[in-house]
Amino acid sequence: MSADIRPFISTVAGTLDGKGRVCIPASWREILSAQNTPGVYVLPSFSVRALEGFGEEVLQTFHRKQAELDPFFAPEYDDRALAVLAATKLLSLDENGRVVLPEEFIHHAALEERVTFVGMGRKFQIWDAERFAAQQSELIKRAAALRNGGQK
Repeated sequence: MSADIRPFISTVAGTLDGKGRVCIPASWREILSAQNTPGVYVLPSFSVRALEGFGEEVLQTFHRKQAELDPFFAPEYDDRALAVLAATKLLSLDENGRVVLPEEFIHHAALEERVTFVGMGRKFQIWDAERFAAQQSELIKRAAALRNGGQK
């Protein structure tokens, strides 16, 4: 990440309304705007039951790395494109900073009324609040294992 790109930080509580809308935290909307992102990019995570959100910086970095691969003969090209590009949607922000999450995204992440936005630097995740609370101690253990060289 370049030095002038602010990271998505903190953990923020939010809600999912009956129309499938969530309000992106205001400080994160500023980051997206600074990256000239026309909304927010969101995709279902392929590693956890959550959604991944990011801005133009991550998309362009991904695109540059993909450009190094042969689009017809490199299997990694198709694997990465299907996992990320084909699954990503650009969601528009309304005047209140809300986006409408596609129904299939809500289902993938099993989102209920209470959601949690989790800042992760170059990206963020949107979790069901109860699921995140239940998983948080396991996620912290995994992070601690990384610090200890992968030992538990």
